Amino acid sequence: MRENQLKSTSTAPDLDWSQVQETVMMLSLAVAQIDRAMNEGTDSVSALTDSFTSMAQGASFIDTACNTLPDTPEKTTILKNSQTISSQMQSAIVAFQFYDKLSQRLNHVCNSLSSLSELVGDSKRLFNPSEWKGLQDKIRSKYPTESDKHMFDALLAGASVEEALKASNAETEEKTDDIELF
Repeated sequence: MRENQLKSTSTAPDLDWSQVQETVMMLSLAVAQIDRAMNEGTDSVSALTDSFTSMAQGASFIDTACNTLPDTPEKTTILKNSQTISSQMQSAIVAFQFYDKLSQRLNHVCNSLSSLSELVGDSKRLFNPSEWKGLQDKIRSKYPTESDKHMFDALLAGASVEEALKASNAETEEKTDDIELF
């Protein structure tokens, strides 16, 4: 960059302006926005996790104490309510698991966008097909599920986003019966 001069931008272009530089800046913006959202979400989910852990311990103490009481209608009511609370907490824990999966996916997107930005911003790599293939292989290898990898493969094979998502969702629905939730 030239000393004591501003960087060329779309709002103040000069002979150094390029759509590649603009693309890199927009990719960086997307990464920053996703990262901020993930950090804010993680803080909230951490607070909720702590609350649910405390409530689960409390429900366990109630069950233990209640089991020492003689059988009465009140004991039955307490145990029934405690079981309802435990069931609702299990549902919340499942939701936290899905949030964790979402966070992992968004983290993968951030890393992928950063890698793409680095490649696009490097004129020595930008027009090298093996660099693009390496980036694609790196991105694909980081996907945690086979359905994500199939979606990636479908997109690279020319499928539309809608087609790739539909195929991936159908595969996920077929495997949902195999998932064991606690």
